[in-house]
Amino acid sequence: QVQLVESGGGLVQPGGSLRLSCAASRSILFKPMAWYRQAPGKQRELVATIPFYGSTNYTDSVKGRFTISRDNTKNTVYLQMNNLEPEDTAVYYCNALISGGPYYPWGQGTQVTVSS
Repeated sequence: QVQLVESGGGLVQPGGSLRLSCAASRSILFKPMAWYRQAPGKQRELVATIPFYGSTNYTDSVKGRFTISRDNTKNTVYLQMNNLEPEDTAVYYCNALISGGPYYPWGQGTQVTVSS
């Protein structure tokens, strides 16, 4: 079973940037991958997706600010987040996206807090 470990979160001021990483314990080659987030009191939502090959996709609220990428040689997925807004505050998780849903057990996530 693949284990996912997210890192890179923290406290940042509005307009700042963070780069999140998600390291998988085994190969994620050929797996479509995704970043999700869960804000306090809200359901987990899909933020960005990246296939093994092809175009990335983003939820409307992060388009133009977030970039998802992957390094299959390192079994790692990244989320570059720029121009962060307070509404981006959430715990961020990664997972494989299979048949429209998460595939592996969830990791612990990484907390992102955007506040002045």
